[in-house]
Amino acid sequence: MAGASGKRVWVERLRLTDFRNYRSLSLSVGPAPVVLSGANGSGKTNLLEAVSLLTSGQGLRRAPYPELARVGATAWAVAAHLNTPLGGVDIGTGLAEGPDGDRRPERSVARNTGRIVRVDGEPQSGSGVLADHVEMVWLIPAMDGLFTGPASDRRRFLDRLIGCLHPSYRTLLGQFERAMQQRNRLLADDVRDGARFEAFERIMAETGVAIAAARAVAVAELAAAIGARRDAGAGALFPWAELALVGTLESALAARPAIEVEDDYFALLGRERERDRVAGRTLDGPHRSDLAVGHGPKELPAKVCSTGEQKALLVGLVLAHCDVVGQRQEGAAPILILDEITAHLDPLRRAALFEEVVCLGSQTWMSGTDPEAFAALGERAQFFRVEEGRITPFR
Repeated sequence: MAGASGKRVWVERLRLTDFRNYRSLSLSVGPAPVVLSGANGSGKTNLLEAVSLLTSGQGLRRAPYPELARVGATAWAVAAHLNTPLGGVDIGTGLAEGPDGDRRPERSVARNTGRIVRVDGEPQSGSGVLADHVEMVWLIPAMDGLFTGPASDRRRFLDRLIGCLHPSYRTLLGQFERAMQQRNRLLADDVRDGARFEAFERIMAETGVAIAAARAVAVAELAAAIGARRDAGAGALFPWAELALVGTLESALAARPAIEVEDDYFALLGRERERDRVAGRTLDGPHRSDLAVGHGPKELPAKVCSTGEQKALLVGLVLAHCDVVGQRQEGAAPILILDEITAHLDPLRRAALFEEVVCLGSQTWMSGTDPEAFAALGERAQFFRVEEGRITPFR
């Protein structure tokens, strides 16, 4: 739905150097869906991870950057040429070698572990700038337990959606987290002087309420996209989800002005220092919120649905996520990454997903062990076989 205007963002050329199990790789592809097939451990997910590093954040695995280097190497690089509605752009990212070119693994611990980012050859201050050029949405096996796992997983899912829409949101999250860490440290050090807490608690109140408000807006947009898909008959095999935010700040914002909620949260943090000191952490705030998801047609919590139903719900959520991002990007759908996507989907749902992917107009990167599971795509996709860090086209 989001890609109906024909606008596309797609990777045209991809080059890897000393990344995971790839010593060197050069790959050229078109805008059509890309299918990677191969045995477990052959490097399919590694390649998808490299693609995910072309946008902001830590990539789909959120792995420490030194761990991305091939065994025996301390530096790695991912470079690509992308086509966007505004024209072509060259993106490069990676981890540099140690001081003076020192490649000894033991020296990698001491050096800066942040990744280098370049756009059209110009160094950038961080990966956040990449969101100006390309957005990505992904679904990976680690997310299969989204509905049954801890609330932190669902917050991360929602926060990534918001980060796609508002890159400055990541700054808010970082400010809140740093202020909370400082408050927790004061509690752990048994500091009793209230004046030393107030600056951090004021930052937590300001950023915490802003985070809660942004999440409420995002959930409303996601719910609207889900409703539009349902009303249009899109994704009939992927049940529509009911969404609700669960949290004290979110509940308060639904009834009262943000400035009042901010003042109340600031006062609460001051009152509950002793309780939080005993707990060893801050017990109130947006870091405790949850996203409740329900199976709309069955009127059941998603966490009690079958594995197959949960997967179908998750796919529907991700497709709605793409719709929301596409609407904000004037019809340009995000690049979609679907790792081991055919697991837990029956043949009917697989075929329906592939139709959705083609209609979305996004360059979609998919992986699986059995190439026949992607047969419904026919000539509409590009097929590659991955073997021991090597990739070859077939079909």
